[in-house]
Amino acid sequence: MPKEEPEEEFLPKEPVDLPAGRQGLPKEPLDLPPPDPLKSYPEEVKTLLSWASPGRPFRKRGKQYYLTSLLIMLLVEVILFLFSQYLLMLVVASLVFVAFALNTVPPRDFHYRISTEGITIEDHFFLWQELYDFYFRKIEGIDVLHIRTHSFIPGELTLTLGEIDKEHVKRVLLPYLPYRELIKPTFMEKAGDFLSKNFPLENTKVAS
Repeated sequence: MPKEEPEEEFLPKEPVDLPAGRQGLPKEPLDLPPPDPLKSYPEEVKTLLSWASPGRPFRKRGKQYYLTSLLIMLLVEVILFLFSQYLLMLVVASLVFVAFALNTVPPRDFHYRISTEGITIEDHFFLWQELYDFYFRKIEGIDVLHIRTHSFIPGELTLTLGEIDKEHVKRVLLPYLPYRELIKPTFMEKAGDFLSKNFPLENTKVAS
């Protein structure tokens, strides 16, 4: 059999000059043009207003408030007992207990923040696109900011202003939300105002 000749290895005898990766590039950094002042760039998030105040309006009640409430509750309970409305008796007692708890335990302070992107209440954030309009009301002698939302839940945000001036808050919110100057009270609100004015549970002079 003929002797097989060894195959020639087609390998370069000398190293191939690899192309330099940075050939043709300038050695010095390019002079970039300055930013165009007319071009719009994204703005940073800025805090417009922040404060801390109680989470809900609170006014310390006197003994007359609790005694009057208990007498009214007992009268209602007797009427319901005569008509064998035991379930309603439990409901009335529960409502009175909740009312006593809310008027006895003062609320803790909440932290509020209004920025260029939205409103923060504690650890909840709402974009301006999620909010609809705002108005003010005075509850228990305290100015309260009400902000209505587009969605059904939560529907409305309530922020107690504390020592913050109402007009200052209005000037901050007007560039982002429309201000509702007049809010028509509901039937329940009218009934509550009528009862509180004509049949008060306590004398305000005594409570103070």
